[in-house]
Amino acid sequence: MTAAPGRVTFREVFGVAEFRAMWFGELLSIAGDQLARVALSVLVYATTQSATLTGLTYALTFFPSLLGGIFLTGIADRFSRRTVMVAVDSVRAALILLVAIPGLPFWVLCVLVGCVSLLNPPFKASQLALLPQVLEGDRFVVGMGIRSMTVQSAQLLGFAGGGALLLALDPRVALVLDAGTFVLSALFIRFGVKARPAAATGEKRKPFLASLSAGGKVGFATSALRSLMLFTWLAGLMPVYEGIAAPYVASSGGGPEVIGLLLAADPVGSVIFTFIYTRWVPAEVRPKLIGPMTALAAIPLLLCFLQPGPVASIILFVISGGFGTIALLQATASLTVAVPDETRAQTMGLSNTGLTTTMGIVPLIGGVLADHLTAQTTVGIFGFVGLLITIPLTIMWQRTFSGRTSEGAAKEATRAEHA
Repeated sequence: MTAAPGRVTFREVFGVAEFRAMWFGELLSIAGDQLARVALSVLVYATTQSATLTGLTYALTFFPSLLGGIFLTGIADRFSRRTVMVAVDSVRAALILLVAIPGLPFWVLCVLVGCVSLLNPPFKASQLALLPQVLEGDRFVVGMGIRSMTVQSAQLLGFAGGGALLLALDPRVALVLDAGTFVLSALFIRFGVKARPAAATGEKRKPFLASLSAGGKVGFATSALRSLMLFTWLAGLMPVYEGIAAPYVASSGGGPEVIGLLLAADPVGSVIFTFIYTRWVPAEVRPKLIGPMTALAAIPLLLCFLQPGPVASIILFVISGGFGTIALLQATASLTVAVPDETRAQTMGLSNTGLTTTMGIVPLIGGVLADHLTAQTTVGIFGFVGLLITIPLTIMWQRTFSGRTSEGAAKEATRAEHA
């Protein structure tokens, strides 16, 4: 099958040399990161024999990124984004190499791992803010779709391959390999991406503390931007089943082997639905579908009230994860191009921080509910809440979208920033 005439193809996007460099560097880093997370868990547990400390170390690969999303993403507006990405990759490589040193005190290891996590948001913000300049027009959305598919695939391969690879490798060797992926990523970006000046220069460059609030001010400047921002945060509500996978499988009558299949449901759905969405849905239609696609991500979860078995549950989660991913993809893409370039990284950092925060809180709430209700009922409740939130957001977005273009939203956001 081929894409319809006039639509951007994957070949066109991969034909852009700068995108190839960014894409391949990111692919290496993600696979290395997943391998490193498995290696860290093995290393810490072997050293401490403590499940609590092992879980704490794993959490440190995520939690500090919340702080980085608030305080560091604006760096990508104040300096050359290519320079920021190369610098972050280089520092992360050095930190991971230090983690691999034998005999480190546990608290030192925690600090190093936390610093790596802290630096993830400025890299992602730089990348996302730079991508619309590398891929213009509809190429940007298709490029985002390619990134989404490869990120999901790399995560699956990183976890699966990481477990297999660590049967043959010492965990510290795996960490050195992870550092190597950061070095390669830095090289791809340095020599494969053009140098561009900082987005916020001269009068556009605000004092650092003032710039911290700029992302929120711009991201919530209009009802259109508010709805897009909230859609990106809402995406973290739907996959609650991932955080309670073990009790869900037990409650639905499955064995331990089903847990991996359940966790794979969202990535599998994401890859399939993203491929279909970016290849065959017309560009002019895509922004209008954000609300309906978010609703379609919530609706399959409502069927969990019927206490489905493991096979039916996995099918539901493939569908929910697929629709949720393309809704998040389009909301992120629309928000990215709608905000001014000089505050784009800070705004997208806020978007990603809100999403990460939601994804961190949801499993905690889901676990509490699952202790008192069945896990299936818990997932159904989250689907119901997600649908309730989706309805007013969809109405808000459809009203503003029908009367405003992305360019108009960008102008309004610029006026709000300078107000």
